[in-house]
Amino acid sequence: MLSIYPVQPLPEPCDDYDVLINGQRIDLNTARVSACPFNRRWPGRQRQRDQSELINFASFATDAAVDIAVRPKRPCAHPDRLAVRPATLGITPTFSADGFIRFRLEKPAYFTLEPFGRQGALHIFADPPAHDDLRPDGPDVLYFGPGEHDAGLITLKDNQTLFIDAGAVLYACVQAVTAKNIRIIGRGILDNSRNCEQILRAIPLGDGSVDVGNAFRRHCIQLDSCENILIDGITIRDSLVYNIRPSACRNLTIRNVKIIGCWRYNSDGIDMHNCENVDIDHCFLRTYDDSICIKGYDFYPHEHNDLNARHAQNARNIRVHDCTIWNDWGKCLEIGAETRADEICDILFSDCQIIHVTGPVLDCMNVDYADVHDVTYRNITIHFDDVIDQPLIQRADAERYHDQPRNPDYVPPVIMAHVCFHHEYSAGGTRRGKNRRFIYQNIALTGRQPFHLAFLGFDADHRCEDMLLDGLRHNNQPITALTPDICRLNEFTHNIRLARMIADETAVFGPKG
Repeated sequence: MLSIYPVQPLPEPCDDYDVLINGQRIDLNTARVSACPFNRRWPGRQRQRDQSELINFASFATDAAVDIAVRPKRPCAHPDRLAVRPATLGITPTFSADGFIRFRLEKPAYFTLEPFGRQGALHIFADPPAHDDLRPDGPDVLYFGPGEHDAGLITLKDNQTLFIDAGAVLYACVQAVTAKNIRIIGRGILDNSRNCEQILRAIPLGDGSVDVGNAFRRHCIQLDSCENILIDGITIRDSLVYNIRPSACRNLTIRNVKIIGCWRYNSDGIDMHNCENVDIDHCFLRTYDDSICIKGYDFYPHEHNDLNARHAQNARNIRVHDCTIWNDWGKCLEIGAETRADEICDILFSDCQIIHVTGPVLDCMNVDYADVHDVTYRNITIHFDDVIDQPLIQRADAERYHDQPRNPDYVPPVIMAHVCFHHEYSAGGTRRGKNRRFIYQNIALTGRQPFHLAFLGFDADHRCEDMLLDGLRHNNQPITALTPDICRLNEFTHNIRLARMIADETAVFGPKG
């Protein structure tokens, strides 16, 4: 079964490609993405449009192999550089005489076709079929069918389902507070582009002023102290701040979610704060800040709620599986930077594909007091572009990214774990935490750039220790020694070692506590 979703045209469309699925021409969606890693401390106004670009994405569902033909509407300068990412899909596209790029997709997947490198990529979202017998007119269902809907702010209560059907564009923010058994599902688009900052104080334009507290900004999906949550199948476009922000939540599943159109400041993907029992599976995220992030905060937005009181000091039992990530600023799979929690533990990132990066890829930045332990990164493939644009900070409106001095050999670390104080993120706290019992297993990097690692402790009582590196590869060549040119350590690290491939992490560190 092939189901091609209806498209609601935007006032500002992108028309870069003709696309055929099994010979059927389809309409394409448009999103605005970041074109350069030029960030800025919040100045009371949003990024300039010339730091972004419009791209196309195709959306459909299939339960069988499909033949895809794509014709770019401008010539490819270097056809030999045509790429489908992630490469793990094993797709080899070919050019035909009629100007189409052709390939076969064997199963549902989320990926990019890149005739022009990072710029102007076509994003293809081939969903698995939805298996949900939910009735749109059922009780406790908020249904939005094909077409445009401007709902503003939607607040979900116990047992409610927000159903955004294929062909729907819902302009809204979604929130829930102390709610149980809620769902946000469907194959439509949750569009956050009409969510704008509420500026609190006037700042003259062009004076270079920076004030991070000068606006009220609402996340696209914000869930506080909720339990038993499912977010499945939707596409989130153009979030103002975080796309999905759960805080002190339990039993959360996020699957088949596509995040696109992130170009505004701090448009992180999925940032979890003190959550337990989380499963994130088969998602695509192109973000302009951290992609998937596990954080700890010491705030209690609903301090009298029993659920929050019992669990808000911990983040544990979190699984991130089979996600594809394009990161335009920030970090890809991260713990921190804020780590105000008693424990952040039992974390597994597995079978993920990182297709573009600008900053550290697998990162734990412990700037507070959490005991971060029993963390595994397993079966992660990472692609480095031949030239990685160096992230820079914009200081004034008149500055342009391509006019700034940059390091042409800039390369971010693939793996980084450190315990440190940060002048802003540590919030003035004097307590430090520790990082221990991490496993990095079967981590593969491709690209001409080197494979860098860093493990850094804070002091003798707050160390980075018991880190196992197992099966690291660079361009299919194993890394066999932690030489200083590859791995940066300090005097507060202990037991950082390479090992042969292992089947069971308990054989290395013993049963998890």
